[in-house]
Amino acid sequence: MSRRSRTAAVIDRELRTLVRTRSLLAVAGAFAVVVIAVAGGAVGAPGGYVSLTLDLLTVVEVLVPVLAFGVVYRSIRGDADRSELDVIRTYPVSRAEYVGGVYLGRTFGVLAVVAASLGVAGVLASFASPSAASFLATHSAGDSPIVFVRFVALAMGYALTVSAVIIAASAAARSTREALAVGVTLVVAVAVGIDLAIVGLLSGGAVGGSLDVLLGVSPASAFRGLVVELAVAPALASPPPIPAASPTVSLLGLAGWTAVSLGIAVLAVWR
Repeated sequence: MSRRSRTAAVIDRELRTLVRTRSLLAVAGAFAVVVIAVAGGAVGAPGGYVSLTLDLLTVVEVLVPVLAFGVVYRSIRGDADRSELDVIRTYPVSRAEYVGGVYLGRTFGVLAVVAASLGVAGVLASFASPSAASFLATHSAGDSPIVFVRFVALAMGYALTVSAVIIAASAAARSTREALAVGVTLVVAVAVGIDLAIVGLLSGGAVGGSLDVLLGVSPASAFRGLVVELAVAPALASPPPIPAASPTVSLLGLAGWTAVSLGIAVLAVWR
C-alpha cells in the first residue's frame, strides 16, 4: 500500500467516525444555528455582503476555535484511550501518515460545517436591502458576492490553522482530562488570549514593534486582518476603522502556527 493510500485510509476512518458521533453533529449544528441566526437578523438591512461580513467576523473568529475543539480534541487522544493507537502502530503507517490522515479527515468535517453555514448566510444576504450604505465604495469594487466569498475562503484557512493547534494538544496530552484542559486553554488563547497579551505587552512597554506586525502573530488577529484588508477594505470608500494586522505577516503567522502544530503532533503521537 502506498503512502497516499495509507493516509487516505486514515482519512476515511475519521470521516466515518464524524458521521457516527452524535455529539460532534450537535456541535456542528450549534455552530450553524448561530451563524445563520446572525445572518437572518441582517436580512433587510442595508450594506449587503460587506455588512454581513462585518457582522459575522467576530462570530466566526470566536466560534471556529470552539467548533474545531469539539470535532478534533479527542481524535488522537481517543484512539490512545481505546488502545486503538497501539493497534495502528502495528501497521506499516508512519507517524506523519497517521497524523496527516487524522488532521485532514477531522478538518474536512470542520471545513464542511464552516462552508455550509456561511453559504446559507450568503444566500440570506442576497435578500438584504439593496439600498446603498454610506460607507460603501461607489465604484465597481463595492459590495458584491466576491466580498463574502473571500471571507468564506479566509474563514476556512483560519479553521485549518485552529484545527492543527487542537490536534497538537490531542496528540501531546497524556489523558482525556488533560486533552480537555489543554484544548479549552488553547481555544481561549486563540480566540482572545493572545490578542489581549499582545496589547497588554505593547501598552506596558514590555515589547516594541508595530501593532500591525505583532497582531499577525495571533491566529485570530491574523484572520481578522486578512478579512479586513483583503475582503472588506476593497469595498469601502475609505480605509476601515478596524486596526488590522499586516496581510503578509498574517499569512506567515497562520502558516507558521499550522506547520509547528502539525510538527508537534507528529513528534508527540507516539514515541
